[in-house]
Amino acid sequence: MIILVKNGHIIDPSQGIDGVGDILIEDGKIKEVRTQNTPTPTLPHRGGGQGWGGDSELRTIDAKGLYVLPGLIDMHTHLREPGFEYKETINTGTTAAVRGGFTTVCCMPNTYPVNDNASVTEFIIRKAAQEGLCTVLPIGVITKGQKGEELAEMGAMRDEGCVAFSDDGYPVTNSLLMRRALEYSKAFSVPIISHCEDLTLSEGGVMNEGLLSVTLGLKGIPAEAEMIMVYRDISLAELTGGRLHIAHVSTEGSVRLIRDAKKRGVDVTAETCPHYFSITEDAVTGYNTNAKVNPPLGAKRDVEAIKEGLRDGTIDVIATDHAPHHIDEKLQEFDKAPSGISGLETALGLSMKLVDEGILTISQLVEKMALNPARILNLLVTGPKGTLKPGADADITIIDMKKEVKIEAAKLTSKGKNTPFDGWVLKGMPVVTISKGRIYEWQ
Repeated sequence: MIILVKNGHIIDPSQGIDGVGDILIEDGKIKEVRTQNTPTPTLPHRGGGQGWGGDSELRTIDAKGLYVLPGLIDMHTHLREPGFEYKETINTGTTAAVRGGFTTVCCMPNTYPVNDNASVTEFIIRKAAQEGLCTVLPIGVITKGQKGEELAEMGAMRDEGCVAFSDDGYPVTNSLLMRRALEYSKAFSVPIISHCEDLTLSEGGVMNEGLLSVTLGLKGIPAEAEMIMVYRDISLAELTGGRLHIAHVSTEGSVRLIRDAKKRGVDVTAETCPHYFSITEDAVTGYNTNAKVNPPLGAKRDVEAIKEGLRDGTIDVIATDHAPHHIDEKLQEFDKAPSGISGLETALGLSMKLVDEGILTISQLVEKMALNPARILNLLVTGPKGTLKPGADADITIIDMKKEVKIEAAKLTSKGKNTPFDGWVLKGMPVVTISKGRIYEWQ
């Protein structure tokens, strides 16, 4: 199929494009991009007396008044399959992804069995090819069984298709093992994604430590539980020269540590999630389990620090940490309910608020949600993804900056209806997602 996206405002930081133009797609790849005063892309001649193939092979999308972006990449998603299909499946998760404007998702390894060997990696890739609506890239564990005792077979898993390694949900508490993982990351040219949590400080905690936790009678987790491990892992990255990526940054102190490390030239990147710059610990009031996440929602000063970290480039990526749970699990009392927010369908709209507030430009937002994840995960080479350059995968997100959507948790595409943003009105939402040359449209 040939697809012509016409008259859209194209934003592609990888090429410095910011202007109205057209994009030609052929056989699932970007064929040509023309902007402003340059001619409309030339449709290929197919011969046989049918010109370029006849009307049946051409699909034209008029994107006038809309923004046309490289397909969004979520480098922190929980698809739950294999093992927890009652929470989410590869099919339902990728359906939610394209609904939210994502064309590539990187799935965390805390499945059952965990993704700690090439066989599980191969299963995920095969299942995604059969049932996924977008590209699924597996992230393997750092340690076997996520037990923190022995390194997993990182080389074999990378060869099978893993693009990064993480014990997400658990920190690697053994500093020697973390050092070795970072050394391998340098040799394999893949990032180590660190879940930074000092378990001795966070043990038993269910929300941010402070006046509100005392008022609610809930055990708190101090910000230092994250910061201490951020400091340790930065130190190990500095020692080894390894590739470190800090997951779901949530505290003011962590932003400061990462900023200082970058100034020293440490090879560290970082991500945060929309809930860490959109709401504070106050969302927990009333024992709202849909606002229970790990790391916990912080104070107002943490939210402001996260926004500043995004603005000045300290935080490279906005990821969803999409963590769907069955409704019955979230209906438990706060102490027993699992942590996590279903985030794929709300991430773009929440992130657009940063543009409205003047914290990021639309181009900078695309960097955080497409280009930078592609750079960190080496996807600018493989695919390529995160770009609209000719030859890249035909992954495109088209958004309407005026489109408003009221979030209704019960109507989310994901199996996970667990969101603290139920009832919020989000503006600047996807209307078309093109994933691997396949078109998905919404009103």
